[in-house]
Amino acid sequence: MNTDQDGPTFAELGLRPELLQALTTLGYEEPTPIQLEAIPLVIEGRDLLGQAATGTGKTAAFSLPVLEHLEAHRAGRSPIALVLVPTRELAVQVSEAFHRYGKDLGARVLPVYGGAPIVRQLRSLEAGVDVVVATPGRALDLLNRGSLRLDEIATVVLDEADEMLDMGFAEDLDAILDATPEQRQTVLFSATMPRRLDALARRHLRDPARITIAKEQAPAGEAPRVRQTAYVVPRAAKPAALGRILDIEAPTAAIVFCRTREEVDTLTETLNGRGYRAEPLHGGMSQEQRDKVMGRLRSGTADLLVATDVAARGLDIEQLTHVVNYDVPSAPESYVHRIGRVGRAGREGVAITLAEPREHRQLKTIEKVAGATISVQTVPTVADLRARRLDLTRAALRESLLGDELDRFRVVVETLADEFDLMEVALAAVKLAHEAVGGTDDDEEIPQVGFRTDRDAGRGPAGQGSGRGERPARRAPGGPTARLFVGLGREAGIRPGDLVGAITGETELRGKDIGSIEIHQRFALVEIPEPAADEVVQALRATMIKGRKATIRRDRA
Repeated sequence: MNTDQDGPTFAELGLRPELLQALTTLGYEEPTPIQLEAIPLVIEGRDLLGQAATGTGKTAAFSLPVLEHLEAHRAGRSPIALVLVPTRELAVQVSEAFHRYGKDLGARVLPVYGGAPIVRQLRSLEAGVDVVVATPGRALDLLNRGSLRLDEIATVVLDEADEMLDMGFAEDLDAILDATPEQRQTVLFSATMPRRLDALARRHLRDPARITIAKEQAPAGEAPRVRQTAYVVPRAAKPAALGRILDIEAPTAAIVFCRTREEVDTLTETLNGRGYRAEPLHGGMSQEQRDKVMGRLRSGTADLLVATDVAARGLDIEQLTHVVNYDVPSAPESYVHRIGRVGRAGREGVAITLAEPREHRQLKTIEKVAGATISVQTVPTVADLRARRLDLTRAALRESLLGDELDRFRVVVETLADEFDLMEVALAAVKLAHEAVGGTDDDEEIPQVGFRTDRDAGRGPAGQGSGRGERPARRAPGGPTARLFVGLGREAGIRPGDLVGAITGETELRGKDIGSIEIHQRFALVEIPEPAADEVVQALRATMIKGRKATIRRDRA
């Protein structure tokens, strides 16, 4: 451990020698703010309600205290800690962290999630585990089978709790927590604190300590770690505008968020047609397909991931530099979650949003919730793109000139210099280098538009006609509603949370937008805002609900 540093160390937090040695081996020197505040409280046994953005070190903040109380090389078979997370990917990441920190303690950690063979998970539980990291659905399934025993649970952690509620897991969480000992310790972490999450905390936490870690501000005179920019783009020009912006930004790796899986597939094809190595990720893909996509992104054989929110939840990509919102997120909290994926550990990141002229108000709401300024810019012109490509060429040539492997080309230059002026030889070489780094011309000018103000409503943005074809506005409370018929019911094990999770996962509706839900033996009826009905029907027809395709239509009653 580095004792020369001025800041606090992990040793000062009261951690046992095995954990300190693991942290030293991993190169961790100084706890993050959330770790500094949370670890002593959790070790003390307090219930905790913590609000902190993704990437602030929450995993170590709860895993280290759990391991602090774990008996080394414990022989018991029932788990003593349960960590609930929204997605498979996050379950794997949290499990890996427990393994790394608890290696010298012989910690037995089992990730439990859907999409993986349940037989293997059953065998591991039977053999004995110390910590179970699970998605709520699979945890409840194993609990109902009697395979997941919670009678010895001392600590329950709800990680990214707001995401779990957004995915419709509220009833599952209640059922799981009710099955744990009454005197357990409960730790809840979330990036946002919506009212319904506060209600969950009141039901299941006892006099919790509260921690809020504000987003770290950049020192005076320094650029913020996440540069946030919005480009005003007519919907029809979005694919071309995105390609142009990516050409200018040249990301190492980027996630482009779309609303629906159809949009993901279409945009992926468009980007690949422009020469990018793009991969789709959405709920219609099998777990094997998703694992292959993530492998290609992490290995560098793909540089763009085009994804829906529900498919990308829980992903942690080390080399990610850019996050792109292909549409303005309908929920400000979604924007906060998305941009939290970049600008971590002191690295700079970029968040880009493509906003339509009518979406000025939504963007202002996001700024208020995110507590940041989003710089509004116009789409780069053809001239901007050409200048950027020349910059890239100049940088590539400069790097080559500073190298020491040019002598083998000297004979080529000397031979050509006998026939041509040296400047002409250089120009020809630059031309070839320029074309090699993608210097082909793009002559398509993209319309330059601005935001439409409230006074412009109904007239369409300047130069853009009436704006027909734009997505209808969501209803205000008490607005018109539609009722949808879903051809699955109690017989298929459908619960209200399954329907809420499917709708919010594949459209921009939120749980509070959804009205009454009736579950019958072989079908269900769901009330949603009328303006969103066609979009929801289309999205649900293309997805699976509890692993099954369902007939989806407007209710004829």
